[in-house]
Amino acid sequence: MTTAAPASPASPVSPASPASPAPPSLTAVFVRLKLSLLRNGLRQSAGRTAAYVTSIVVTVVFAAAMLLAFVLMRGSADADSVAVLLTAVLALCWAVMPLFVPGGDETLDPSRLVMLPLRPRPLVRALLVASLVGSGPLFTLCIALGAGGLALARGAAGVVAAVVAVPLVVLVCVALSRAVAAANVRLLTSRKGRDLAVLSGLLIAVGIQLVNFGAQRLSRAGGLSSLEPAAAVVGWLPPASAIAAVDSASEGDYAVAAGQLLLTVVVLVALVYWWQRSLVKLMTTPDGSTIGAASGSGARDRSGTGLLARLLPGGRTGTVMERTLRYVWRDPKTKAAWISSLAIGAIVPLFNALQGTGSVYFACFASGMLGIQMYNQFGQDTSAFWMVAQTISTAADAYAELRARALALLVITLPYTAVVTAATATVLGDWSSLPDALGVAFALLGAMVATGAVASASFPYSIPQDSAYKNVAPGQGGLAWISILGGMLAAALLCAPVIGATIYLHLADEESLLWLLLPGGTLYGALLAWAGLKLAAPRTAGRLPEILAAVSKG
Repeated sequence: MTTAAPASPASPVSPASPASPAPPSLTAVFVRLKLSLLRNGLRQSAGRTAAYVTSIVVTVVFAAAMLLAFVLMRGSADADSVAVLLTAVLALCWAVMPLFVPGGDETLDPSRLVMLPLRPRPLVRALLVASLVGSGPLFTLCIALGAGGLALARGAAGVVAAVVAVPLVVLVCVALSRAVAAANVRLLTSRKGRDLAVLSGLLIAVGIQLVNFGAQRLSRAGGLSSLEPAAAVVGWLPPASAIAAVDSASEGDYAVAAGQLLLTVVVLVALVYWWQRSLVKLMTTPDGSTIGAASGSGARDRSGTGLLARLLPGGRTGTVMERTLRYVWRDPKTKAAWISSLAIGAIVPLFNALQGTGSVYFACFASGMLGIQMYNQFGQDTSAFWMVAQTISTAADAYAELRARALALLVITLPYTAVVTAATATVLGDWSSLPDALGVAFALLGAMVATGAVASASFPYSIPQDSAYKNVAPGQGGLAWISILGGMLAAALLCAPVIGATIYLHLADEESLLWLLLPGGTLYGALLAWAGLKLAAPRTAGRLPEILAAVSKG
């Protein structure tokens, strides 16, 4: 019996399955993510939408004005110097902006991508392209287009160089900003990094005065032609070198133009590589910023407390002074106010003296700026003021509290006012006016301590801690204006006798008696401060519930 061999099974043929779709480009995903985050952020509130639209409008208007200025500058002998230096300043702003505004672009924080399976090279490419979305890159593109294309490009070679230089400038600026941010992301997301952001006000104040000072120097030095030596050096520093290459190509210096463009490309590659290395380190290295905090920081705090305690008086006075000084050093809002006051208080008199338009009496501006710190003393405690309120039951307790806070203020303001006044007199060469100027400054400082103590008890308001840009809680703006402006006006009126005596002695040509204003103004200021503290003490003790409610709001 023959058994039929089993038929060989037919080869399995699977039905044709549709080809799986290719994964989307990482760059396209990040660009859509950036646009979605911006759009959703604008939907949160009408105020945020209005602020963003306003910023866009202001950016476009300013960029259009700059483009028009570059068009008018075309053909000018100084166009190359202005274009190169302006590009360098723009790149400097891109470099320092992440350090002073760490929260300016939270949508591209690389620390949020740590848990995603992304390779460094595609990630850098995607982040770079996504970073080109926004008003900042648009403004940079307009400046680069105006500087390289409209002001300097001449002839076919110049146009070709501009076509290469303009995108290079934008890419270098953006890559520089992101590389700096990625290299310092651990710092920028820490408390110390947030404290660093308070220096932005100082940077702006100093920058404005430097621009003003530089403009006056230029007008005296013969105009924009004096910028040529600086432009010749900056023209070899990327990305300004790319703009300088346009001018070199237009002049026929093709080898120099090629070298400047090549230098810009090399720096761009180096920045991208640095950025990539920073991202790899960020995503593969654990955050060790808090390792050993329990042991090391505690030892530092104990030693620091002992040193500070030995320098201050004992009892309640020393304790309150130490607490107040630690607020100045550690609390971001208090530190920001102090840094701004210290900077502006020195910048205004000294820069005016350097420009030859100032007076030794401008040093009183330092007293005024620092005296403002006495206002709203309890507001800087926020809701923690309830712990202080537990220690105040009588007017004597309130007087001791206010006196210690005033002494902590004077520990800084008295020597600082003396130094600024002496420096202003040195720059002006007017040492004869130093004693009476110091007397007026010390009298003003004492008057502001007095009015600040009264205003702190009468018009307290809360300082929000959840926002870096709000210094007054909603609904308390009127209290803040009354406290500060009313107190400053009262301080000016209280100083009228000293100011009047100074004017009289100058008009009467009694120069030999002006030195009496130093001890007289100092004593008068001390009496004013003592009287203000005595007046504010019973009001503080009687209004503790109202003060606590006001400073705890928001």
